[in-house]
Amino acid sequence: MPLLLTLAIAALGVGVFHALSLPLPFLFGPMFACLIAALAGVRLRGIPPVEHGARTILGVAVGASITPALLAQLPTMAFTMALIPPYIVLIGLIGVPFFRRFGGYDRPTAWYAAMPGGFQDMVLFGKEAGGNVRALALIHATRVLTIVVIAPFILALGYGVTLDGAIGDPTAEIPLRELAIMAAAALGGWWGAKRVGLFGAPILGPMIVTAALSLTDILHYRPPAEAIMAAQFFIGMGIGVHYVGVTLRELRHDVAVGAAFAVVLAALAAAFTLVAQRYGGAPPVEAFLSFAPGGQAELAVMAIVVGADLGFVVAHHVIRLIIVITGAPLAGARFLQRRGE
Repeated sequence: MPLLLTLAIAALGVGVFHALSLPLPFLFGPMFACLIAALAGVRLRGIPPVEHGARTILGVAVGASITPALLAQLPTMAFTMALIPPYIVLIGLIGVPFFRRFGGYDRPTAWYAAMPGGFQDMVLFGKEAGGNVRALALIHATRVLTIVVIAPFILALGYGVTLDGAIGDPTAEIPLRELAIMAAAALGGWWGAKRVGLFGAPILGPMIVTAALSLTDILHYRPPAEAIMAAQFFIGMGIGVHYVGVTLRELRHDVAVGAAFAVVLAALAAAFTLVAQRYGGAPPVEAFLSFAPGGQAELAVMAIVVGADLGFVVAHHVIRLIIVITGAPLAGARFLQRRGE
């Protein structure tokens, strides 16, 4: 019953957003409907395997966007990619004191709360370091939620783009052979990446396999519009379900602090976006989406909808995730040891 109720609430959110002509109804509708229901105490239930499956669709979409033409552009991305490491270091220098002072968290929790992604990895690392797992989960969920909510307004007001662009061809217009190849790449890439322990397996595994197929001229299409809409639906529903069981104290403390830090991150991302544009010649929309510290899947959806260069955007987020996931535990261990914890 909780699962059926969750699906019904998510579908209702889509209907409301469609009726009101609000942007991204298949992402924001389920997200806000489930968020409101969760905060109201409704028993909701997510479907993790389906949510991961939805992410494979975005992995295929990203991989299909990696073409020989994109590889030829890699030298032009060198400057903006070089900005990612100092961007992450600055986030840590601001974030750890922020969570210590305004959140009152212990050092392990403050450290992993400040690290910009990935969600599950930072919660797991924080748990192993002795941090507050529940607080970390709420803070990172709120970071993703806040950035996803803020980004459309910045895109519309700051860059003059809309979020109602075409997201792909209808299924009926894509050859069956191409659909079969994409399905095999999604499932096979996910399975293979999971077997080798690759972080972000649901997205990165299919992305790697599909990129190889695209570069060898085997695959010529991105996933159909219906698949992208389904991915948005389950990803949005999953974000809202993260808030099931949140207490009033957690809402006033963990969620509020997480939202405040997300606003700080958004301002910092805006500054790096300006530097990337002015000195690196990066396209404005692509630069903004590349530095927005939200979830990789959610920002990939926005890049698709606004017609941005998906490969450009995701390449920067992959670099960010590699640096954070490999560097945060190592630097965190030294940080905590140096302070006797």
